[in-house]
Amino acid sequence: MKIEEVSGGICAVKGVRAYGIKEGSKGLALIEGGGKATGVFTLNKLKAAPLLFTKRQLENGRISAVIANSGCANSFTGEQGMKNAEKMAELVASALGVIKEEVAVLSTGPIGAQLNMALIEQQLGEVAEGLTSDDTGSTEAAKAIMTTDTFHKEHAVSIDAGNAERVVIGGIAKGSGMIFPDMATMLSFIYTDAALSEEALRKCLKDAVDNSFNMIVVDGDMSTNDMVLLVATGRSVTVTEADFKAGLNQVCKALAKQIARDGEGATKLIEVRVKGAVADAKNIAREILRSPLVKSAIFGEHIDLMCGRIIATIGSSAAYVNSKGMSISVRNENADAILAVKKGEFMDLSDSARNIMKGKELFIDVDMAAGEEIEVTAWGCDLSYDYVRINAGK
Repeated sequence: MKIEEVSGGICAVKGVRAYGIKEGSKGLALIEGGGKATGVFTLNKLKAAPLLFTKRQLENGRISAVIANSGCANSFTGEQGMKNAEKMAELVASALGVIKEEVAVLSTGPIGAQLNMALIEQQLGEVAEGLTSDDTGSTEAAKAIMTTDTFHKEHAVSIDAGNAERVVIGGIAKGSGMIFPDMATMLSFIYTDAALSEEALRKCLKDAVDNSFNMIVVDGDMSTNDMVLLVATGRSVTVTEADFKAGLNQVCKALAKQIARDGEGATKLIEVRVKGAVADAKNIAREILRSPLVKSAIFGEHIDLMCGRIIATIGSSAAYVNSKGMSISVRNENADAILAVKKGEFMDLSDSARNIMKGKELFIDVDMAAGEEIEVTAWGCDLSYDYVRINAGK
């Protein structure tokens, strides 16, 4: 089995057309492509209207089109919010000739305001006319759903299914702040032309989300609107569940890392790997990335402060700790590396060690030396002055 990265995002998938526009802070994306569908949703108890609406739509097990707006979350908007979500589905059904029950609706933006339905209806006419299977369709749809994102996010892979046949998995995503597992203020639409059962799609998506989107942390806050949708057009051949899962994990991890890299105000992408824990390795990795003290030390490029704060974070967790065996190593994208903590003791963290922190990508390996050699990975970013400015509304 061979997996290769390909261009085109969601439009690399047979049977998918997409497009989007952005007018100031208000954007609209439309994706056309019918097939079996499943989704994963935020665990926030105050779920937004479009999320509740789309969960209901997915009970049919099939989606023919997706509409997503940016600039307004349609969250905490009462009965009118639900009516507006349904109206968006009706507009798409009329424009594309699909049934309303097979339209997924998503929104992202500030909480508490009602949608500008006149603007959405106006934008929809232009977007529907622009639908295309060219690479530009995926890119424009990805740009349309951006909020505080600084770049659009898309990724696609091709899986060798044998007999010169290939299956494609492509995705787009948005997300920059209010990012924490289960999930974050993020949306992702993933399409494949593989022929798979609905049950296989559901199992593979859960596994992929657990290992990607649920392993990114920007600020520790959970949104009301997060959703990942997976739609299989079935236009290609059957692929084994194991091969599809491997490809889907690759797409989701690539998108998750792009979200972490684009964290609000971020100057560094951080990858944390934890091994040797008795249990809760995932929680340890995420708590390290959630700590504002750790993130601030990384922004300040202080390796000694960072390591001390990582130790404090681990010690305050519920995990079993082997203080005399724990080690922490740090490297950057230039392969500069140091063993910062060895078997519970700090090593020499002089100027040469501090220079490692100047990299734009930091890889922090924590060996708990307390349990199994299972390794987990999580991604996040530093905490800069700009994060406060952005979220203060300045």
